[in-house]
Amino acid sequence: MSVNRQVPDYELDDHLVMTDHAQLRAYANRLRVTLLDLLTERAATVSELAAAVGRPKSSVAHHVGVLVDAGLLRVVRTRRVRAIDERYYGRAARSISVGLPDEPWQTHPELNRLSWAASESVPAHEADDLRALLLHARIPREQVRAFWRRVDELAGEFIAIPREGDEVYAFVAGLYPTDAPTLPDPVADD
Repeated sequence: MSVNRQVPDYELDDHLVMTDHAQLRAYANRLRVTLLDLLTERAATVSELAAAVGRPKSSVAHHVGVLVDAGLLRVVRTRRVRAIDERYYGRAARSISVGLPDEPWQTHPELNRLSWAASESVPAHEADDLRALLLHARIPREQVRAFWRRVDELAGEFIAIPREGDEVYAFVAGLYPTDAPTLPDPVADD
C-alpha cells in the first residue's frame, strides 16, 4: 500500500470548464475518464496507466494523446531512463466540468455520470455495501445553484482525502429537474 499525502503530487489548476467539442469528445469515453481519475492521486507514465487499467500500452498511449490534445492532461515531469525521456502525465485541473449547457453534447450518453455510477454500484448493492440517497425537493433555481456550489466543494474535499486505504470509493452527486409530483399550494382558511 502506497501512502501519498499530497493529492496529487504535482501542481495543477483547481478547476477547468470544458468549452469546446474536442474536450467533450475526449471526456465522453469511459477509459479516458478512468485515466483522468487515476491521475487525481499522482502523476503517472503510460506504462503505469496501462498496468492499472489492464490495457495495452499502445491503446492507453492513444487515449492519453487524445486527452493531451484536448488540454485535459499534460506532461508534468520527465525522467531519463536508458537514453529515453519517460513522461509523467497529470491532469490539467483538479476538477473538470462541462461548460456548454445548451449544446447537444450535454445529452451524449457517455456524459451521464449517474448512469455510470448506477452500473458501477451494482456489486456494492449486492454486497449490501452501498450508501445512497435520492431526495426530491421543490426549490427555486437560485437555491439550486447555491446548493450545487456546496456539493462541488464537498466533492473537492472528497478528492483531496489522502490516498491511504486499500479500496477505491466512488462519490456521485446529481442535481436535475424531474417531473416528480408536488402538492398543490395549501388552501387558505376563511
